[in-house]
Amino acid sequence: MKLLQCIEIHIFAANFHFMVKICFFCGSFHVVKDGHFFGIQRYRCCVCGKRFVNKQRLSPDALYHEYLYEKQTLKQLAVRHHVSVSSIQRCLRKTQSNPIAHAKQEVVVLMDATYWSKHFGVLVFKNACRHNGVVLWHKFLHKHETVSDYMEGVQWLEEHGFCIRGIVCDGLKGLFRSLQRYPVQYCQFHQVKVIQTKLTKHPESTAGKELLDIAYLLAHTDKESFEGALDAWRMRHKSYMDERSQPDTDGKTHYLHKRLRSAFLSLKRNAPYLWTWYEHIDLGIPNTNNGIEALFTDLKTKMRVHNGMTDGNKKRFIEAYLTEIGSVAVRIPSQQQKCSKTHHHF
Repeated sequence: MKLLQCIEIHIFAANFHFMVKICFFCGSFHVVKDGHFFGIQRYRCCVCGKRFVNKQRLSPDALYHEYLYEKQTLKQLAVRHHVSVSSIQRCLRKTQSNPIAHAKQEVVVLMDATYWSKHFGVLVFKNACRHNGVVLWHKFLHKHETVSDYMEGVQWLEEHGFCIRGIVCDGLKGLFRSLQRYPVQYCQFHQVKVIQTKLTKHPESTAGKELLDIAYLLAHTDKESFEGALDAWRMRHKSYMDERSQPDTDGKTHYLHKRLRSAFLSLKRNAPYLWTWYEHIDLGIPNTNNGIEALFTDLKTKMRVHNGMTDGNKKRFIEAYLTEIGSVAVRIPSQQQKCSKTHHHF
């Protein structure tokens, strides 16, 4: 008997919830019919006075998840949810990134910038100590990055209690000097790319081929072996590298193999920063920036599905990606926040 009463109560509750309309805005049960809207029954709340249509609302967060990770275009989302493209656009504009505040911790910072055009890019700081690769800080760039941009991020980390154990960066001029109070590792991958740019991937001279082979060993050997191979190369090809041209009309001579010399001097000049990870093995500093390069590759792959976005929408997309994937500790600096308040159209 009690079982039948319970079943009747559940049936009544289900029918009551189905039959009684609840205000979408205030939750009141005092709702009356108020005409039709494009053939759909419209209701008016007697408490708050607002009108609404009794149908399921789109969730901005869920919709942006489909847009960002399922690689759905605006038209595909409109078909899936049976609404217009403009409704999808309005819903996506309601999405807001909620930054997650990190506890004070020790970090090894991977820092690098990537670009979509000459006037739009993003500078990202990522923690290399954790397996999930938390993004610590980022800033949108309207031109090429500068040392002051990097120092702005470092200052923010210090002000928020982060203890920087080490830094991995590229060879931006003046950056090593500004970061000299930290153990700084120059990305070995960037160094190899610099050598390739100067010598090309297929140098013609024997000296160039041997120097390129030594550069390729950079990420696969230890400090002593690499420096020994480089010094041995210098002794073998010293006379070739020092060859000079005949005096010109002004009596001046020039080196004949400038690019070869430039490649060799690049290795010698950056030598103090190429083996920081080796000298501070206990700090767990990586020897390359591959962790942040992988993040950039994945981000650009997802953005490629949505070609034609404005810079404002790109910022919104990038910020949502970094917040979701990297658990961003901070959004964008005050200057960029002012820019983001302007209205953009998908």
